[in-house]
Amino acid sequence: NIVKVMVEVEKALLYGLAKAGIVPKEVINKLDPNCFKVDPEEVYMLEAKIGHEVAALAMILSKRCGEAGKYIHLGATSNDIIDTAWAIILRSVFNILKVKMKRLIEILTSYAVKYKDVIMIGRTHGQHALPITLGFKFANYAYELTRSLERLMECEKRVVRGKISGAVGTMAAWGDKGFQVERYTLEILNLKPHVISTQVAPRDGIAEFTLTLSIIASQLDRLALEVRELMRTEIGELTEATKPIGSSTMPHKSNPVTSEKVSGLARLVRGLTVSALENIVLWHERDLTNSSCERLLLPHIILIVDEMLESTIKVMEGLRVFKDRMMENLRITKGINMSEAIVVKLVEKGMSRLEAYNLVKEVITRSVKEGLEFKNALLSDERIRKFLTAKEIEECLNPKNYLGSTSMLIDRTVEYVKEVTSRVT
Repeated sequence: NIVKVMVEVEKALLYGLAKAGIVPKEVINKLDPNCFKVDPEEVYMLEAKIGHEVAALAMILSKRCGEAGKYIHLGATSNDIIDTAWAIILRSVFNILKVKMKRLIEILTSYAVKYKDVIMIGRTHGQHALPITLGFKFANYAYELTRSLERLMECEKRVVRGKISGAVGTMAAWGDKGFQVERYTLEILNLKPHVISTQVAPRDGIAEFTLTLSIIASQLDRLALEVRELMRTEIGELTEATKPIGSSTMPHKSNPVTSEKVSGLARLVRGLTVSALENIVLWHERDLTNSSCERLLLPHIILIVDEMLESTIKVMEGLRVFKDRMMENLRITKGINMSEAIVVKLVEKGMSRLEAYNLVKEVITRSVKEGLEFKNALLSDERIRKFLTAKEIEECLNPKNYLGSTSMLIDRTVEYVKEVTSRVT
C-alpha cells in the first residue's frame, strides 16, 4: 500500500509540475493512464539491486510514462514522496482510530447512564474509601478517552500535511514556481502543506502522534486493569466474557485474558514512543536515522493500538456486572467507610473538624478491635451522642445519602462526550 500511495504522489507531482508550467501540457495529454499501474514487487526487486526504493519507483515510472517520463520526480527528493505518502496513509489511520475510539466511548457513556444509581465502594490506594456509583466509574473512563479523542483530532491537523519542497526544503529546482508546484500537487492529494521543512517533514509530528497513541494505550491499560482488579475472586464485581477454558490444569479458573492482553500490548506501545522522540534529533537538514526506525515503528504502533481498541470494545460489550457483590463489598467494613459523613455532621453540629476527625478515628479503632458494627460503636459513645441522634447516625451511614453531585457530574460528562464525538463522522 505504501508503494501504491507513493505512485499517487509521483503522479500528482507530475501533474502539479505541468500546471505550474514546468512540464509541457501536450506531454501530459499524451500520457497513458495505465503507466501508473505499478506492481510493488517490481519496485522491491529493483530496490534490491540499486539500494533505493524511491529511485527505483522513479526509474520504473520514467520508463513507462513515455515522453512525460523525463519529468518524473523532477526537483523532488525522496521524502517529498515518502512523507507525503505517509500523510495520506495517516489520514486513513486517524479516521479508523477516531471511529473506534468513538465506539468505545459511546459504550462507556451508555454504561455511565445505565449504572448511574448502582452504588459500589470507591477505592483509593486499593483500600475502601467512599461510596460511588458504577456509572460514575464508567463516566470517568469515558471522559479520559474523550480527551484523547480530542488529542487525536488536534494532532491530525499537524501530522496530516504534505511535504513538497525538494532536496533541502528550499524548492530550488523549481525556481520561482516552488509554491505553485507545492500547491497544485497537494491540491490533487487534498493535503495542506507544511509551512516549512528541511529535506524531511519535521519529526515532532510523528512523535506527537505516537505519544498520543501511547496515552490512549495507557488509558486502555488502566481500563483493562480496572476489569482485572474487579474480577478478582475476592472482589467479583465485574467480569469480562471469559473463554470456555481458563486454565490448562485448573477447571475452575476464569481468567481476564483479553484485558491482560490489552495491558501487555500497552507496554510495547509505551516503549515504541521513545524511538519516535529519538527521531526528532536529526543532523542539520536531515540524516537517515529516522528512516529505518519508522519503517518498523509506524506500522507496528498503529496496528497494536488498533488491536487494543478492538479488544477493549470486545471486553466492554461482553462485560458482566454483579450488583449484589458490590453491595456485599460495600458492607465488608461494617460501616466505617462512611466515617467522613460522621465527621462532616459533627462539624455541622459545632465541633471543630480536627476534634471530630480524632474522635471518629478513636471510635473506628474501638469498632475494629472489638468487631463491632460502626453504627453500634457510634451509638454507644456518649461523646458522639451529645451531638448526634440515632436517626442522624443512621442517615449518615446510608451510602445513598453520601453521593454528593455524582448524578450531575455524570450528566456533565455525557454532555461533553456528545459534543466531542459529534465531530467524528
